Amino acid sequence: MDNLFGELRLGNLRLAPLGMRRRTRVTAGQAAAEYTGRWGWAVVVGEPARATAAPARCHCGTPRCAAPGLHPVPGGGPAAHPGPDVSVLFPTGRAFDVLDVPEQAGLQALVRLERMGTQVGPVLTAPTGRLQFLVAAGTARRLPDLLYRMGWDDAALDLTCHGEGSFVAAPPTVLSGLGPVRWLRRPTRDNAGCPPEARLLLGTLAYACHRGRERTPEPAWMAG
Repeated sequence: MDNLFGELRLGNLRLAPLGMRRRTRVTAGQAAAEYTGRWGWAVVVGEPARATAAPARCHCGTPRCAAPGLHPVPGGGPAAHPGPDVSVLFPTGRAFDVLDVPEQAGLQALVRLERMGTQVGPVLTAPTGRLQFLVAAGTARRLPDLLYRMGWDDAALDLTCHGEGSFVAAPPTVLSGLGPVRWLRRPTRDNAGCPPEARLLLGTLAYACHRGRERTPEPAWMAG
């Protein structure tokens, strides 16, 4: 199942052709089976995607919600909810936390990190215009101190960390009116069980967010 979700090209980053992505489309159940069986990650079922316009600020009230309009539903895992519109969510704060930044800033930081030889873990690209970097669990709790130590504590950064008690939409979940969540950097045997420490990525991500904060308009899904 190495080509389960295909890849993307954003900017100068490599993707598989659209046709290939269509040929490798999988169900929520297949995706959940890979996440739990192959990578050992917990997954939960989210509310089904709705065929409506792009959602406004999520009803959960969480700023920069990583699963807008899609939140856990009671009743077990994907096997108990086999419908085609079921969403799959990662509960953060267990195997990993997630650093969430604007797409353009994230792409710039990713290119720089890889040029420096930094080992970057799995990276999600969301149709909300965000990139989400999987990092070591506990990062959300330590984020204020990490930013302070790096001198970014007083900067207005569009950078969020999803930790314990939060959820991130997992591929191939579709965010209503926007499109699917995809992998930009897929999990591997080397990084799935040991995501990178946030301090290795955070300085570069913060710098990119700082540089781009005035150039990037707020996504439409956050308006309202």
